[in-house]
Amino acid sequence: MEIHELEQISLRIRKNIIEMLCQAGSGHPGGSLSSVDLLVSLYYTQMNFDPKNPKDPKRDYFVLSKGHGCPTLYSILAEYGCMHEKELCTLRQYGSKLQGHPGMDKGIPGIEVSTGSLGFGLSVAVGMAIGSKMAKRPNRVYALMGDGELQEGSIWEAVMSAGHFKLDNLCGMVDWNQLQIDGKVEDVMGIDPLVDKFRSFRWEPIEIDGHDFKQIIDAFKKAKATKGKPTVILAHTTKGKGVSYMENVCDWHGKTPSQEQADKALNELK
Repeated sequence: MEIHELEQISLRIRKNIIEMLCQAGSGHPGGSLSSVDLLVSLYYTQMNFDPKNPKDPKRDYFVLSKGHGCPTLYSILAEYGCMHEKELCTLRQYGSKLQGHPGMDKGIPGIEVSTGSLGFGLSVAVGMAIGSKMAKRPNRVYALMGDGELQEGSIWEAVMSAGHFKLDNLCGMVDWNQLQIDGKVEDVMGIDPLVDKFRSFRWEPIEIDGHDFKQIIDAFKKAKATKGKPTVILAHTTKGKGVSYMENVCDWHGKTPSQEQADKALNELK
């Protein structure tokens, strides 16, 4: 798929996110918008996933460890045909399959595990990668984490385990937008130096611009070619990417736009 096609898909996903969250009246726009280009690149250039056969034992697995970013995943799965696009407008409504964090019990193809309690998704991904190795299956496992999430100790236990077991079928991603719900990540609890930390735990770190499709795709290719150790893509992103009044503003971590604000955002996303 050409980069201009990926850009158009990302544009549609961002519009969906704004519309979904405006209608829901609650949710997380900032970190959903920042992860769009990473996940579009993953699903449209890397993932072995067939929505018509979502339980194929040879499929690749994706774990959204930062579960509050689920509007991005829901929108991509709708594009894939895993649900009707009209369902996106039921986000966070009573009885909807599309709750504020992904639920594996909601019958949505492609949701492999329920997530939302930050810090645990990578551990699940490590287990999937170990299981695939033991079964001698070709699956690759991808896990997206938030940078604030890396303040959780359980993340580093999983990082240590993955390095120890040489899980070269595991690719972690960090949505490194520098902001979390309470402010700047560095002010709340600094996580640097990330490159050195992951390397010391026997991972292959790849630092990129998380909105540059060429860099993202090249990083995935390098991850797939890396043998004998897991890989992490450290993607510098912009919180609220694509909406001028949301970009790099901490308040938009968990605040949704009014209809007037949503209309302004949708005009910018043309």
